[in-house]
Amino acid sequence: MNITEMITQEVFGIWFLIGAALVFFMQAGFAMLEAGFCRAKNAGNILMKNLMDFCIGTVCFIFLGFGLMMSEDMLFGFVGIPNLNIFTDFTGFMENNASSFVFNLVFCATAATIVSGAMAERTKFSSYCIYSAVLSLIVYPIEAGWTWNPNGWLANLGFIDFAGSACIHTVGGVAALIGAIMVGPRIGKYIRNEKGKVIKVNAIQGHNIPIGALGCFILWFGWYGFNGAAATSGSQLAAIFLTTTIAPAVATVVCMLFTWIKNGKPDVSMCINASLAGLVCVTAGCHCIDAAGAIIEGIVSGFLVVYVVEFLDLKLHIDDPVGACGVHLANGIAGTLLAGLLATNTSSLGIDGPVYALIHGTDFMSGLKVFGVQCLGISSIIVWTSVLMIITFFIIKKVHGLRVSREEEIEGLDSTEHGLPAAYAGFSMRPQAIVEAMDVTVPVVSGDIPVAEAVEVKSVPSFETPDGHAYTKIEIICKESRLDALKKALMGVDITGMTVSHVLGCGVQKGRQEYYRGVPVEASLLPKIQVDIVVSKVPVQTVIDTAKKVLYTGHIGDGKIFVYNVMNVIKIRTGEEGFAALQDVK
Repeated sequence: MNITEMITQEVFGIWFLIGAALVFFMQAGFAMLEAGFCRAKNAGNILMKNLMDFCIGTVCFIFLGFGLMMSEDMLFGFVGIPNLNIFTDFTGFMENNASSFVFNLVFCATAATIVSGAMAERTKFSSYCIYSAVLSLIVYPIEAGWTWNPNGWLANLGFIDFAGSACIHTVGGVAALIGAIMVGPRIGKYIRNEKGKVIKVNAIQGHNIPIGALGCFILWFGWYGFNGAAATSGSQLAAIFLTTTIAPAVATVVCMLFTWIKNGKPDVSMCINASLAGLVCVTAGCHCIDAAGAIIEGIVSGFLVVYVVEFLDLKLHIDDPVGACGVHLANGIAGTLLAGLLATNTSSLGIDGPVYALIHGTDFMSGLKVFGVQCLGISSIIVWTSVLMIITFFIIKKVHGLRVSREEEIEGLDSTEHGLPAAYAGFSMRPQAIVEAMDVTVPVVSGDIPVAEAVEVKSVPSFETPDGHAYTKIEIICKESRLDALKKALMGVDITGMTVSHVLGCGVQKGRQEYYRGVPVEASLLPKIQVDIVVSKVPVQTVIDTAKKVLYTGHIGDGKIFVYNVMNVIKIRTGEEGFAALQDVK
């Protein structure tokens, strides 16, 4: 080996570990994405699960997982024989396996964390830890060894999965789907009639889309290490970066246009999912497809993620809060199969590959062989993961319990599972719970209550103010965009104080129809501003006329004004009461 080859090998060895660090940073992306797409009362629980995915996975991977996956001794190319060299021969392990261990460990954590979002907001934390251990200990290491261990049976067949569309994302997606089905939907997600048929699907919106978008950007950034870390040359690395950029960009544009046409407005959260879907789809063949192939994969994933997310929610009534199944399962499968159709370089498989191995190839049988191996590989991985995950979740559900109690779910997992009062102390959040209609008890008044049991109705007595002055509270509900103009106008008529609040409410129109992830949102509560004023010296009609003049546009939603009598006013600082308490300090 000459000096140039030695330097090149050293550089790519360093890049390999940098790529592993980027993949580890993706844990932060998953944490932000899932937390933003769920309600604030469960944000701390989601962060804890993403932290423990990696930490539990590390322990499991040290003792058993890495040996099952990358051992040089494999039984029939199916499972490695662990040797525990990390404990018995640490020096030799460092020389031969340290980089591989770190790299495959962070990939294992990625597969485990995909499930967190699909089972969010109703799963016991302890049960989730058990699942995470099983996936990191047995499920992921064995199937990943089939593909990435040189002695694995899928590797020997030439299965294309360069960075994990099948080994990571499909595995995580299958586990997410099974987990979401077995844990059941969140309270209030689906409203059922007396026969158990779903008659309404509620949109439970995430509490912080900016955090979700930040998670998407972190994941996209980390994906360059995810796909590119195993590159063996500068040109291959550049090609991987190119396809890893094109596919998600095209997917996001397609999703934006599709949801815009479909729902009347481009869907922000679905476009975030589409970016990730494009990344998942291109992962398997990022090293062996060209720009045209990346565009095709982007188009497919842009449509596929919307269809699958909405199909699972609206048709199958499977509650997946973050769209993990649509992103990882559907596009993991699609990306694996498309790699067999769109590969431009199959020389590593022992085939003189024509452009687009199957679709436009001159050697149809060779192309068919490539695609057949892809079908066999993805099917085997799905069956393996499905069997083990069904058994795992079934045992957890029967022995330990998979779901928190109804009361704990309504209160939020932050407080009930972790003793965390709020993940955002000091911030006011939107209503956090939806309950089924059957939980709302409406008293029935029949008029048949006996007189002896009836409550006597008394008239409310009138009252006089202490100093003979009248005090009036004026409550103004208006659009937030008109607040500044209203404040200035009220100050112009000598109003000495006001209280301003952000509120939710509706008028007779019940808001406007909106969609969240393809599901109609109950838009009966819209954000408004409430301004409260108490006056005595300033005429009430002056305040009303001023507010009407500033707020009137003639369109629905201008607001309302309510007027109340006030019994007394007390200024805490001075102890002044009544009229004096309302006057400005001179």
